[in-house]
Amino acid sequence: MHEFRYLCRKISVVAVAALLAAGCGGSGKDDKAGSAKRQYLSVGTAPPGGAFFVVGGAISQVVQDHRGDLPWEVSAEATKGTQENIRRLSSGELDFALANAAISYFAVRGEGAWGEEQGVRAVMTLAPNVALFITPRGSGVITVSDLKGKRIVVGPAGAGFEYFLKPILKAHGVTYEDFTPLYNTQAGAVDMLADGSAAAAFLGGAVPTASITQASASQDIHFISFGEGEMKQLFEEYPFFFGATIKAGTYRGQEDAFKGMNVGSMHLITRASLDDETVYQFTKRLYEFRADVVRKHPAGRAINPKNIVRDTGTPFHPGAVRYFEEIGIWPN
Repeated sequence: MHEFRYLCRKISVVAVAALLAAGCGGSGKDDKAGSAKRQYLSVGTAPPGGAFFVVGGAISQVVQDHRGDLPWEVSAEATKGTQENIRRLSSGELDFALANAAISYFAVRGEGAWGEEQGVRAVMTLAPNVALFITPRGSGVITVSDLKGKRIVVGPAGAGFEYFLKPILKAHGVTYEDFTPLYNTQAGAVDMLADGSAAAAFLGGAVPTASITQASASQDIHFISFGEGEMKQLFEEYPFFFGATIKAGTYRGQEDAFKGMNVGSMHLITRASLDDETVYQFTKRLYEFRADVVRKHPAGRAINPKNIVRDTGTPFHPGAVRYFEEIGIWPN
């Protein structure tokens, strides 16, 4: 009898412990592999006002809406842009982010100001970033070489434009020391062209680019051409550069097509340490429901079979590769 009462007490203690654990989410079937644990996934974007902010928000919302039974909470986070996104991915503070492929190229190699290799991987190549120098007609600036000795807007301070702009200038025999570099937003650059405080500005993004539309609407603008040989050299040396033509009539006064360059596509990246299954599932949901991204921003059209696997020099995450191989679009 004594042994029976002891056994009953022991069973009761075990049962209560099991109930408490289940109530606190500390054990049980739902806990296996963390399947019941809420997983918070952050997507770094950029400051409000640009395409990164809108597209990043669209991506996070679409994946969140179509996560199915995955215990995810996906949210976008406004950041200062590519360089901050890369650093915070490497440190584990972000899970996914948008970035300029040219800046990522140097970051994963630890070149330039990066100092050491950054732990990021590509998930998808997205919309092209078509950029060029523009100048008011009559400024005396006709070619890239004519930038020497002038005041030139080279982008916002700290944005990392130098990672793709310096190779372009070098190919044309120009360095930052040859002119006075000015730092401003694209909208600010247009104002500086209008009041004569800058002779030219490097502007770009998805086509049509709002800042170039604004500049050409208020004054006669000259598009400064890149040299054919110089572009060929850049295409051979860097995978993130490739040709892009701006159709005639895209901007007011643009009578001819402009043969320009993609200077580093927008791309979706992730931290190298993120597990393959999470990246696989994120990639799958984003691709399958890409039409929802298009409804939120035209750049979503870049999520297509031919473009998303384009090699821009940043290694792809194994989780993304697994999905692309599964649907038959990964290049052999």
